[in-house]
Order: sequence, then C-alpha cells, then structure tokens
Amino acid sequence: MRFLESLDLSNNQLSGEIPQSLSNLSFLGYLNLSYNDFKGMIPLSTQLQSFDSSSYKGNPELCGAPLLKNCTQEKDHNDSQQNEDRDSDEFRTSFLIGTGVGFASGFWVVCSTIFFIRRCRHAYFRMLDNLYVFLVLKMNRFL
Repeated sequence: MRFLESLDLSNNQLSGEIPQSLSNLSFLGYLNLSYNDFKGMIPLSTQLQSFDSSSYKGNPELCGAPLLKNCTQEKDHNDSQQNEDRDSDEFRTSFLIGTGVGFASGFWVVCSTIFFIRRCRHAYFRMLDNLYVFLVLKMNRFL
C-alpha cells in the first residue's frame, strides 16, 4: 500500500480522526476524503497539506491546513501563549508601579528629613556649599 497513487474514500460515513499513516503515502497523487464524519486535525505532513481543501470538504469538525478552519489545539496553544504574555505584562506593570512608589517614598523621606530637621538641613547646605567651592576651585585650574 506504500505505492498507492490514488485514494477516494468520499461519501462513506467514515468517522474519527484521519490516520497519521496516510501521511506516509509518498506516491499519493489524488486524495478525496470529502463528505464523511472526520474530526480533529489533519495530520501534519507535506503530503496531506499539498491536496486541495476540496479533498476534505463535508467534514465539519475537521480542521488544519489546507482548510481555513484552525484547530482548537492551536487555539489552546495560542491562548496559553497569550496568558503567558498577559502574566509577563502584569508582572512588568507591578514592578514598575512598585519601583515608582519606592522611589517616591524614598525621595519624600530624604526631603522631609532635610526640611524638618534643622541639623540635617544645615549639614546638607554646608555640603552643597563645600561642593560648590570645590568645583569653582577645580574649574579655575583649567582656565
């Protein structure tokens, strides 16, 4: 049967999935599985995807290439990929919000310390004054 060139199983009320072994028929030049009750995905192979979609018509629960109907397995895979992307986006958003809140809190603590505690405020402005003097002296050396 490996050398089978033509197979017409149309209008036979066959049901179930298309056997994977059909994809091994490398000499198959004509295939007609239309108007049966096949279900599931057409087995992936260059052989079975090379036939026209009319070879599979009349099987409403059949899906996959060359038919335009996508399989639910592929949809489930795409859905899981979208869920992973959504989880990644949620993590990224949470991370950015947490970073922003942390920065704002830290900034508020430093500023309020400088503003409300006189000793810290004087030390801060003394440090800025020393930094200014240091920079001016260094700049004068270059000029």
